[in-house]
Amino acid sequence: MQKTRILVIGSSNTDMVIKLDRIPRPGETVLGGQFMTAAGGKGANQAVSAARAGANVTFMARVGRDVFGDQAIAGFLQDGIDVELITRDAEKPSGVALIFVGKDGENSIAVAGGANGALLPVHIVRQKRLLAKADAVLTQLETPLETVYEAAKIAAKSKVRLILNPAPARRLPPELLRCISVLTPNETEAEELTGIRIKNTSSAEKAAARLLKQGVETIIITMGARGAFVATSSLRQLVPGFHVKAVDCTAAGDVFNGALAVAISEGRTLLEAVRFANAAAAISVTRMGAQPSAPRRKEIERFLLNELIRG
Repeated sequence: MQKTRILVIGSSNTDMVIKLDRIPRPGETVLGGQFMTAAGGKGANQAVSAARAGANVTFMARVGRDVFGDQAIAGFLQDGIDVELITRDAEKPSGVALIFVGKDGENSIAVAGGANGALLPVHIVRQKRLLAKADAVLTQLETPLETVYEAAKIAAKSKVRLILNPAPARRLPPELLRCISVLTPNETEAEELTGIRIKNTSSAEKAAARLLKQGVETIIITMGARGAFVATSSLRQLVPGFHVKAVDCTAAGDVFNGALAVAISEGRTLLEAVRFANAAAAISVTRMGAQPSAPRRKEIERFLLNELIRG
């Protein structure tokens, strides 16, 4: 099967991770942690996830002229990602994230975006022909909102499917929502977008219905281990998640989105695509780190086969 072409537009960070028994409370110091660094950033995580899941990926981002930027680009190349659209900022440093991970797998994250904030609409406009040729475009909210909107407008005009992972959580203007093919909030992000607290499938359905009324074609609300709630004009269904022992949930949503973009662009049904993405995310939470946790296609297919055999 010929690989699909996915353009990921977004952030690149270096993650500095401390794994602890529990995440510190405000004003508290917790000793005894284990430290590691890993490549991260929501855009970069999603690009790596999509590449490992089987797509030809081009990543558009902006990094500093520093060692973190050098290391990030070297990592993308190792995963076969096209880096021609990654530009270097002479003034702003590459993005950095500081992450605490508790023994239950939950995390707390602070991000200094740096050069990510200098990925501007002009960078999108310069590459609009390439964007128009993609099988899918995937983006998030760790770069300026006006940049995301520019990409969404071009994608809509070119009839290219655009997947927006609205993270970190924030309100979005109606004109942007109308340009989105697939919106993938988690429970917190869905509440921010709709004002509806997601407690169960019923409240997820209400939130999804509100977003559909605002012009989004497809809503996928990720609900952790419970799975993902899928809604379109003709479909309302929870796709169950998989039960695994979580050690680090840091990039689970990013891995989900990267794998989802691949599965959708390959022509799988929406429910099949979400199950594929659920499997990728389930594998990722059993591993430490953001990009290091993203599984390869054979791992995802093997996981799904084993689940099928177990019934």
